[in-house]
Amino acid sequence: MTIQTVRGRRRATGPAPEPRPADVHYAERPRDARRDERRGRRSPLRQIADFATVSGVGQKAGIALASTGLVLTVAVPATGPVVAADAARAGSVSAGMQPEVKAAAAQIDFSRTAVGTKVDPDGKLKQLLGAQSAGTITRAASAGSLGAPLDSMVTASPFGYRVSPITGAVGEFHRGQDYAAQCGTAVHAAASGTVTFTGWHPYGGGNRVVIDHGNGLETTYNHLSSSSVRVGQQVSRGDVVAMSGTTGASTGCHLHFEVMVNGEVVDPLGWL
Repeated sequence: MTIQTVRGRRRATGPAPEPRPADVHYAERPRDARRDERRGRRSPLRQIADFATVSGVGQKAGIALASTGLVLTVAVPATGPVVAADAARAGSVSAGMQPEVKAAAAQIDFSRTAVGTKVDPDGKLKQLLGAQSAGTITRAASAGSLGAPLDSMVTASPFGYRVSPITGAVGEFHRGQDYAAQCGTAVHAAASGTVTFTGWHPYGGGNRVVIDHGNGLETTYNHLSSSSVRVGQQVSRGDVVAMSGTTGASTGCHLHFEVMVNGEVVDPLGWL
């Protein structure tokens, strides 16, 4: 029983009623029959990662391989009953849940056609001279078109103005390139051509050989001890045409090599 107070509050005048007992339901809620099976099932990614951890490959490596799809079944020699069981379970589950994927083995052929690196200087020279006069060929285009007249090219005196080694006069124009060579050293044709002169040069060249390569280009070989070609003979690049010496206006054994374009001497280094 309650009474109303002056301020409008109710105050109990008797003992509080006993609380009503709560209804307790003990009936079991229906469960999903396949819940335990789903909980025990691992995804293929998890299976491979777990198997990689057990077999020593490493969990991160196993996850990476599984993520890229490159590994469907990992075959590792079993080192114990646990590893063998896990491997068998992982293999069976993976094969059952994923379609079998077979990647064809890539055939990599490392053999290749041999790349020819040997330049054909005679072909280059023939092409240059066939297209234009030797006098119009630039130095950049002519470089490397002539071969070395000696096996060992050691410069003794360059092309151009110099102090004369014979008279000592300053400002003598040197018409070719001098290369040091012992007397009797083999002298080679710088390119294919026709021998147009062999004999004594009256202006200091001593024994001399001249080869015409066509279209205004000639090479001369001077101060020779002897020559082995005759006028009109066809020679090929690298053929021995003479032996070096010290004939004519010479102070010692060497080869004086000249390049002539339309009758005028030019720096041989622009063609060698």
